[in-house]
Amino acid sequence: MNFKFHPAAAQEYSDAAHYYDGQAEGLGDRFVAEIEKGISRICRAPLSWGILSRNTRRCLANHFPYGIIYVVDDGRIFILAVMHLKRKPGYWETRLRDIK
Repeated sequence: MNFKFHPAAAQEYSDAAHYYDGQAEGLGDRFVAEIEKGISRICRAPLSWGILSRNTRRCLANHFPYGIIYVVDDGRIFILAVMHLKRKPGYWETRLRDIK
């Protein structure tokens, strides 16, 4: 299944990877690998992950406090957020109107 990032989700993904790069050598790469594994799991079985709201689901990253928030729409996956689980819950909800 194909996927697409909301532009803000792509930016927060990049920002988080850069943050972890600055914390310890190789940690940013480990973060990216975990998020990529999560996206791969979502693509293989998009309806298997927990329902977050009526139209959204969340796949949790292993080893990092992040979740991938996404919608399955018209045969593709639209990633709304790569969010830190302890910050601003629900901030991504306005992105639902951007699904195209």
